[in-house]
Amino acid sequence: MKIVFGSDEKNHLTDFVISELKKKDHELVLHGPIAGEEIGWTDVAMIVAERVASGESDQGIVCCWTGTGVSIAANKVPGIRAALCADAETASGARKWNNANILAMSLRTTSNALAGEILEAWFDSVPEDSEEENINKVNEIEKKYSK
Repeated sequence: MKIVFGSDEKNHLTDFVISELKKKDHELVLHGPIAGEEIGWTDVAMIVAERVASGESDQGIVCCWTGTGVSIAANKVPGIRAALCADAETASGARKWNNANILAMSLRTTSNALAGEILEAWFDSVPEDSEEENINKVNEIEKKYSK
């Protein structure tokens, strides 16, 4: 799977996420300080979201200090359903029930052990067909307000 990963800083979490994704043989595209780029959280979120929305990448991961800013910014790009996940159950639910396509995590509060659980839940969960109607409604809301 092709994953685009962006963060506004490099730390233990970003190093761990990169290592885990490589172990799972995902193809990685990196943005922000983890790729040697000096850009802020809004730009990181926009770049990641645009790559996912365009189909250049299958899924995205974004990180900032709280995870909130990158999730808000990413969700401004049409077609993006970014979910801020602080635990594995939220990550699994975001994929199953919301067909989330970008995982957002906090650089401050996410330990490596927790990140491992979140990544496993995210990539092991698939969207449920029973939620298709709700996802379509979300898409209609997006269309209504993007005019």
